[in-house]
Amino acid sequence: MPFDLAETLKTWRHHLHAHPELSRQESATAAFVRAELTALGIDHEGGIGGHGVVATISRGASNRSVGLRADMDALPITEITGAPYASKNPGVMHACGHDGHTASLLGAARLLRDDTGWAGTVRFVFQPAEEGFGGAAAMLEDGLMSRFPMERIFGYHNWPGLEAGTVMLHDGPIMAAAAHLTITVTGRAGHAAMPQLSLDPVQGAAHIILALNTIIARNVDPLDSAVISICTLRAGEAMNQIPDRAVIGGTIRALSEAAMDALADRIRMVVTHTAQALGLTADAEIGGYLPPTANHKAEADLAAAAAAAAGMTVRRDMKPTMGAEDFGRFLLEIPGAYAWIGNGPSAGLHHPAYDYNDEILTVAARYLAAAAKAALENSGA
Repeated sequence: MPFDLAETLKTWRHHLHAHPELSRQESATAAFVRAELTALGIDHEGGIGGHGVVATISRGASNRSVGLRADMDALPITEITGAPYASKNPGVMHACGHDGHTASLLGAARLLRDDTGWAGTVRFVFQPAEEGFGGAAAMLEDGLMSRFPMERIFGYHNWPGLEAGTVMLHDGPIMAAAAHLTITVTGRAGHAAMPQLSLDPVQGAAHIILALNTIIARNVDPLDSAVISICTLRAGEAMNQIPDRAVIGGTIRALSEAAMDALADRIRMVVTHTAQALGLTADAEIGGYLPPTANHKAEADLAAAAAAAAGMTVRRDMKPTMGAEDFGRFLLEIPGAYAWIGNGPSAGLHHPAYDYNDEILTVAARYLAAAAKAALENSGA
């Protein structure tokens, strides 16, 4: 029976979708990837930065090299799609399309294995723990670039709302830098009926939240983009006690590292002095930093030209998002570009009704293969 790329990709994707695994727990996913690579006869190594897998195809005498990357982890979300291949793991689902990313990278490996019209080395990087758990950094710390040298790297994310199969490439930032924000406000506990004997951290937390909302409006250039979102507030257990502390949590985002540094400095100042004015103490912890995912223009141009030459619809006109992606870690190490490929009309990313569009699997596989071949043919000079 002749090979059917679309059906094979769909079969792979549906299997992965039905068996999602959370960040740092992708053992079965990695085993599936390795089994399929073995069936394809492609050399690979596992256990890189956790459950990461890197496969390699080398051909000809060229010393040129390029990397292609896909993420593998799922999210702690209960699926409501009702699809026949819906998640079999309660409370876990591929709500961001990493099942499609992984399947399409396997597809690109199959395409490049069978294509004799190129020379050099292609690395296929199957990354774990993208969803805020440092998978890219872990792979880099485990020697990704020294053990598997590559001159440039390319990846993509499906994009709901963008016309299905359209390839979008940005010049510069495509996704924001991001960090977690935790603020601990400390006061003095006491009876709620005698507030004068207490120092109320709940009131302090309320003032701090309101003050934080002024930072973007009055400290960031209106032509720049930045976000401070407070998402959690935890304080006390009893309805008649003022607690001794309150904990505020959220995220900060910006499209440049300089803007992130400025946000962090201003947040610490506002938190400290607002608390002091109320007789409280407060500490702001900013961690889990992700750099912006910012394309290198030469690589974005190269990938766009490769996609167009392969017959794909290409756009260059969309604004970046304040979402974050740890592909930016790789782009700090070597040049590269990250694309959006339209998922068509669908539920949004991280929504329990989201599903990756099977119709774009072949487009994504062909895009990755085309970008790799173009990079190997182009010196980047």
